[in-house]
Amino acid sequence: MNTNAQYAATVLRLSLGIMYLAHGLLKLIVFTPEGTSGFFVSLGLPAFFGPLTMAVEIGAGIALILGIFSRWIAAALIPVLFGSIVLVHGASGWLFSNQGGGWEYPAFLIAASVAQFLLGDGAFALKRSKSDGTAAQTA
Repeated sequence: MNTNAQYAATVLRLSLGIMYLAHGLLKLIVFTPEGTSGFFVSLGLPAFFGPLTMAVEIGAGIALILGIFSRWIAAALIPVLFGSIVLVHGASGWLFSNQGGGWEYPAFLIAASVAQFLLGDGAFALKRSKSDGTAAQTA
């Protein structure tokens, strides 16, 4: 039997998945792989980090939406978010509405990703994480 916590985990999982997918697709469609690579180079990073980050965001977003190892996908995205704070948004102050986008939104996404990791996959996940306490229950 499902609990409210399982449904809450599902809502969080879907929200995070849609957000990560949207950010990856923004890099792919609007900024383009070349533009994304150029931006990463301007940060002093290797060019391949741009497309790699784009692919991670798209793949992770899809995995979260489908509920495939959600707990571990959420945990794996935390370093990406920390990187966005340290390398991009941190110098712009707290508010994300500041010029250059502050670090409040990535910090919130870190907290949401930690909550997803702690809650587990939730209801209706295609492939539950082995350490998810809900693995024996059906969606």
